[in-house]
Amino acid sequence: MKKIAILGSTGSIGTQTLEVVEYNQDIQVTALAAGSNIKLLEEQIRRFHPALVCVWDEKKARELATAVADLDVKVTSGMEGLLEVATEPQAEIVVTAIVGMIGIRPTIAAMEAGKDIALANKETLVTAGHIIMPLAREKQVRILPVDSEHSAIFQSLNGEDYKKIHKILLTASGGPFRGWTRERLEGVQVEDALKHPNWSMGRKITIDSSTMVNKGLEVMEARWLFGVEMDQVQVVVQPQSVIHSMVEFEDGAVIAQLGTPDMKLPIQYALYYPERRDLPGDRLDFAKLKQITFEAPDMDVFWGLKLAYEAGTRGGTLPTVYNAANEYAVDKFLKKEISYLKIIDMIEGAMIHHEVKENPNVEQILAAEQEAYDYIESRW
Repeated sequence: MKKIAILGSTGSIGTQTLEVVEYNQDIQVTALAAGSNIKLLEEQIRRFHPALVCVWDEKKARELATAVADLDVKVTSGMEGLLEVATEPQAEIVVTAIVGMIGIRPTIAAMEAGKDIALANKETLVTAGHIIMPLAREKQVRILPVDSEHSAIFQSLNGEDYKKIHKILLTASGGPFRGWTRERLEGVQVEDALKHPNWSMGRKITIDSSTMVNKGLEVMEARWLFGVEMDQVQVVVQPQSVIHSMVEFEDGAVIAQLGTPDMKLPIQYALYYPERRDLPGDRLDFAKLKQITFEAPDMDVFWGLKLAYEAGTRGGTLPTVYNAANEYAVDKFLKKEISYLKIIDMIEGAMIHHEVKENPNVEQILAAEQEAYDYIESRW
C-alpha cells in the first residue's frame, strides 16, 4: 500500500489525484492540505480518511474542525500546518499541487524528511531550482514531474542519458488567442481568457496559458528538471495537444510522448513510476486525428514568453520577480481591476525595476517576491 500526502487537494490537480487514488484502490492518503474550500475538503476527509489535514485560512480551519469532530483527524492551519502535512511521517510521496510560491518551504521540508516529490508546483523550481535540485541529490529523493509537458519529457528520457540531450521541444497549445494580434488582445475579458481550447485547469493557470506565461514558467522548470540550458528548451506550438513534448538527442533522433489531453495520465505515472497501469479514458484515434500541426510561438504578441527566457537566462532572483509579478497581476485581472495586456506590462516593469541577487536563499527569494508585489502596488 503506497502512502501519499497532497498539498492542494481541492484544486484541479489535487482532485484528479484523488480520482487516480480511488480508481487504483492501493494508495492510502495520509494527509491533505487545502486553501479555503472546506466543503470539498470535508467530503475528501470522509471519503479518504487522512490522519492530518491543513486549511490555510485559520478561521476556515476552525470551522472544518467542528464539522469533522466525529472523525479521528487532526486539523491544522497556515504555514505550520502545511509543513506538518508535507512531513507527515507515513507518507512516502508528497504531491505538491498547491499554486504559487507558497509551495517552496513545504517542498523543501518534505525532501529533507526523505519524501519523494510528485511535482505540480512549477513555481518551486522556477524560483528555487538552484536549491531544490542539489537538495534532491543530497537527500536521494526523486522529483517526479506531474505537469503534462514535463512528464512527457521525463517519459521520453526513460532509459536515456541526460547528457545526450541536444534540445527539449516543449509543446504548447497556443491557448485561446493563438493567431491573434496584440491590438485584438486589448479587448480580452476574463471570461474570454478562461476558455482554454483543450485543457480543464484552475483559473490562474488557465490565464497563464492564454498569455503563454505558463509556457515561460515551464521552460524555466524544464531547465532545472533536466539539467539543460535555457537555450536548449524550444517552445513549439502544437494546437491539437496530442504531442505533450519531445526530446531531440545529439544524434538527431527525436522521441515524443503522445496521448489525449488528460492530466490523470501524468499524475498516475508519477505516483507509480516506473510502473505503468491501466487508466480508463479516451485513447488517441489516429484515423480521426488525421494530422498534427506545428508552428513557432509569436513572441512579439505573447511577449511574456520572451520575458521568461530573459528571466531564466539571467537567473538569480529575476525568475522570482517574473513569477511573483505574474501572480499578482493575474489576481488583479481575475478581479477585473486591470486590463488583459497589463498583466505582461506589470511583469516587464517589475523585472526592469529589480536589482538581481545571485544564488538567493529562501529568505531572499521570498523578499524578492514581496518586492515585486510592493512595486506593482505602488505603480498601478
